[in-house]
Amino acid sequence: MAITTSAKKAHRASLRKRVFNVRRKRALTNAVKTVKKSMTAADLSKAYQAIDKAAKRGIIKKNTAARKKSRLAKALAAAKK
Repeated sequence: MAITTSAKKAHRASLRKRVFNVRRKRALTNAVKTVKKSMTAADLSKAYQAIDKAAKRGIIKKNTAARKKSRLAKALAAAKK
């Protein structure tokens, strides 16, 4: 457990930030699941938006975001054939 005042404050801040990070990650996974179920371009656009926001905020890394977007686009193209 944190002992100093600054450590306690940092811990409180990290707990607040965690709420936002978990929310953003949940939105990301839900968007990806929706695309995999429906395989529509509109849902793909929403998934791209969620992936980009997560990467921008540091929830996932930039290359991970690019890989997810690439795989989703590839899956959508394969489903249309």
